[in-house]
Amino acid sequence: MSGPQPNILWIVTTQWRAQACGYAGDPNARTPHLDALAAESVNYTQAVTPHPFGPFARAAMLTGVPSPENGVCDYFDPLPAGARTIAHELRERGYATAFFGKWHLGTRDPRAPLVGEAHARIVVPPERRGGFEFWEGFEGGFLLNDPWLHGSRLQEPVRADGYQSDVVTMRAREWIEGGAKPPGPPWFCVVSLEPPHPPYDAPSSGVPPRDPAEIILPASVPRGGEAEVRARQELAGYYAHIEATDRAIGRMLASPAAGKGTVIVFTSVHGDMHGAHGLFRKGWPHEESVRVPLLVRGPRTSGAKGGGRGAKGASDAAVSLVDLAGMTLDWTSCLMPHASRLAALISMPSVVALPHQCDRVWRGVRTKTRKLVLNADGSPWLFFDLERDPLEMKNLADDPAVAREAAELAVEAHIPLR
Repeated sequence: MSGPQPNILWIVTTQWRAQACGYAGDPNARTPHLDALAAESVNYTQAVTPHPFGPFARAAMLTGVPSPENGVCDYFDPLPAGARTIAHELRERGYATAFFGKWHLGTRDPRAPLVGEAHARIVVPPERRGGFEFWEGFEGGFLLNDPWLHGSRLQEPVRADGYQSDVVTMRAREWIEGGAKPPGPPWFCVVSLEPPHPPYDAPSSGVPPRDPAEIILPASVPRGGEAEVRARQELAGYYAHIEATDRAIGRMLASPAAGKGTVIVFTSVHGDMHGAHGLFRKGWPHEESVRVPLLVRGPRTSGAKGGGRGAKGASDAAVSLVDLAGMTLDWTSCLMPHASRLAALISMPSVVALPHQCDRVWRGVRTKTRKLVLNADGSPWLFFDLERDPLEMKNLADDPAVAREAAELAVEAHIPLR
């Protein structure tokens, strides 16, 4: 297969779990623009994050190498200055490269507050920007409104008025419409958005929070106690940020520069538990934390049942965000990525000592129908039959009837089982 190299746009959100989309059947989610994108895309319904925590997942996604092998071993580890990313690869192939929005891979002081203006104004020096020739964003800070931006044309942080998703997508749209030079097309652009990350009660671009009482909860959220109350309150704001960010993405995708000749990827670095199994936030190996949306629209994508040039539909291949860099390189060579693997590895390389996050190091393997999770010492922690128990209500890790199957799955994934 031959043809011109396509433009490529990655849209990467934070804490947006795979289930929380209209096209995925969530009755709470209002995502008309993503629903329209899904109708033109391959929907990787079994996609996972390799690590359900921001820096680990971002490093893996950009380098194509899982953590900690990529150099990010701890939450506060920066992406090593010498790390080779997809931006380096594409620049060598003649692409103009740009990054907009949340970075979360810079040098941070573990003693400093994670939330607020001081963190948002941390400057990421050029040598720490992952090889992108144009870079405009912020390290973190969780300011969903009025973000501070710095980068290639802003030497010092400058506050940009407005909702973060609106600001970042607007500036990215301006670049893809006229800033991709030199050398001009083809271009590769990453748009990294913080919403729908907490604080969930932050204003969401005029979209009001839902009535918590009207949120439809899955059976995995315990009823009648604090977990239900908190889940409803959080989700009321969460879905408002999803709706507002869907609108911002829709305005960006309305650009002629994001037309049919552009490969468009929509995903998230991880999800959020939101009360499932009484748990909150990320780092956990449950579906709400590890499964992520992954839509790919483009003239040479494949993976849908039936495959073929320009194929669209649903794919149940075991795809991980660590595969995204390799898939992107295939598109630049006018090749169709092969997504025939049956299992994907998932892990948490270290414990992140923040409230409500997962309390242990773990590693696991997930297929369409099974999930095995081991403790750091190799002992079984969780085993779920996702085919019969998609909400993971029954842990089979201690069931002798599945011991052989769990052992075979561990061997297949090259993870030692103790």
